[in-house]
Amino acid sequence: MSDAADNIAALIEPTVSALGYELIRVTYGGGRKPTLQIMAEKPDGSMGVEDCAKLSRELSLILDVEDPLPGEYLLEVSSPGIDRPLTRPKDFERWLGFEAKVELGTQMDGRRRYRGRMTSFTGDMLTMETDEGVVELEFGEIAKAKLLMTDELLEAVQKSAAEKKSEAEAASE
Repeated sequence: MSDAADNIAALIEPTVSALGYELIRVTYGGGRKPTLQIMAEKPDGSMGVEDCAKLSRELSLILDVEDPLPGEYLLEVSSPGIDRPLTRPKDFERWLGFEAKVELGTQMDGRRRYRGRMTSFTGDMLTMETDEGVVELEFGEIAKAKLLMTDELLEAVQKSAAEKKSEAEAASE
């Protein structure tokens, strides 16, 4: 994250949490009118349009009062989506078994980028099966990581959504 994104994350985290959401990522940058992107979700991994709108309204108030960024910018509040970024240890643990793309902050064995199936996350070590073999990557060295859109991932997300819908319907009866 940039310094601006880090500062914004620290500023908004208490409000995001108080509203019942978890902050996934904050990014800031772009052209003449930069974008402040705030990515969040509920603890169960869901995040609907209404949730984004609610969070956007609340965070806009804070950002208007605190005015932490120079000039104009666009505020974008969104869910992580299916091919989501992996930013916290719990993200790696939750999505074990799925394919991801990982970029390290520094090179390891002459490489910074890895792509493969995440097979374990223990302590602070991510193990991945890649086309070149098994690699172990330290969580602290990971600069960026995201799930890769695959049929397997789509199927798992759809199944989870159907289960949550079924549970909600059963609870309302």
